[in-house]
Amino acid sequence: MQYPKKIFLLLPDGVGLKNFAFTNFHAIGLERGNDITFWNNTPFDLNELGFKEIRFQNAKVHPLTDILKKAQTQIELNLSIKKSKDNVYDSYRFPFVYRDLKSSLKSVCTKGLVFWYNSEKGLNHIRKNIGKQERKTKLYFDSFETLQKEKPDFVFCTNQRTMLAVAPILAAQDLGIPTATFIFSWDNLPKATKIIETDYYFVWSDHMKNELLYYYPHLNKNQVLVTGTPQFETHTEKEIVLSKEVFFKEYNLDLSKKYICFSGDDVTTSPNDPTYLRDTALAVAQLNQKGYNLGIVFRRCPVDFSNRYNVVLEEFKDIITSVNPKWKKIGEAWHDILPTKEDLILQMNTIAHTEMVVNLGSSMVFDYVSFQKPCAYINYDVPNEQFPDWAVKNIYKFIHFRSMPNSNAVLWVNSPAEIEDCLVKGMGNEANDVIVNAQQWFEKINQHPTELASERIWTAIETITKE
Repeated sequence: MQYPKKIFLLLPDGVGLKNFAFTNFHAIGLERGNDITFWNNTPFDLNELGFKEIRFQNAKVHPLTDILKKAQTQIELNLSIKKSKDNVYDSYRFPFVYRDLKSSLKSVCTKGLVFWYNSEKGLNHIRKNIGKQERKTKLYFDSFETLQKEKPDFVFCTNQRTMLAVAPILAAQDLGIPTATFIFSWDNLPKATKIIETDYYFVWSDHMKNELLYYYPHLNKNQVLVTGTPQFETHTEKEIVLSKEVFFKEYNLDLSKKYICFSGDDVTTSPNDPTYLRDTALAVAQLNQKGYNLGIVFRRCPVDFSNRYNVVLEEFKDIITSVNPKWKKIGEAWHDILPTKEDLILQMNTIAHTEMVVNLGSSMVFDYVSFQKPCAYINYDVPNEQFPDWAVKNIYKFIHFRSMPNSNAVLWVNSPAEIEDCLVKGMGNEANDVIVNAQQWFEKINQHPTELASERIWTAIETITKE
């Protein structure tokens, strides 16, 4: 008799909730006969969803791990510059902090480590040192004890970048339990965000697999499994799309209007978003004077609770309707703002009931093309005394935008004067070629069919646990 495989899904933070708790991933795993437990370090109570969970108690990393991790990131970026002869990697660095004695000492120590270990050999030394320090922590010994007691067949970490995942993964490996992690976002690998070392890596696409092997040449290609990501699976579940009448009534939208979605970014990525929203509203007002009947649905970035849009929202309250993401704020840090299953449904309905999306360089292009709708990328600067060094060109030079097979995969808004024309094109037949190109980009970025990502992940897990 074959017993069910016991799978631990490690949630070191809230990042993995959207992909692995709020999609059908868990249900599919159960249907396939797996015994699933969430190893949960988030504030979210998964018992509410009927899931089995084991919670961490006061999980903390070793005091030196943060310094070592920052040195690792700096060295990886240095090596990427050396390897590629491309200084774009400098734009992924966070500035060193000297606001008090503690932060100053950390910055000085980090710089010292980077100076002494700035090579592949030195990087390997840093990685081993992280493991050495984490094996001293209470988190490691607690994890070891949990794994000894529970005896899972596999530990799957839901993202690759969290320091709190290091000790649990090390404990699993020291007990001979196979481990894997999921590269959770399309832009993560060039940023040097891979902190944990696992036996296997699950990625979105062949493109991402090639990236992973490029940036981490010590990995073997057999360790990297192409599965796609569950985050786009919901887009194929048409039964959760509300009728237009129900959705419009719930969010006080006008049934006689067509709506454009303006999708906001966080303040660091796009400090000029309020101006871009205002410019879009002005363009809509001009089009309405020409006989169109349009409105804007504003979806802010889920981790942006600022009041920076208030003036614009009040000025154009007859045009802009806010449909805010349904995330839970349980603390002040960005990682204390957690997604919800309700927001996945809200996002899908927002896409279904708007004509197109306008934003600055986000992955919403893939969400919208899933519905055969276009995206317009904002591509111009405006004066901003608070952020004098910010420039839109610095966004689009990031490595992940180089994956675009055709620059016409989006409508480019190169000035406020072009917004009207872009909106008209986006709502008409001229958008067809843009949608085709965006679909090609999407298929390069993420394994298709998108709705089979969870199935592919479970197939990979089951194959590994049989070996």
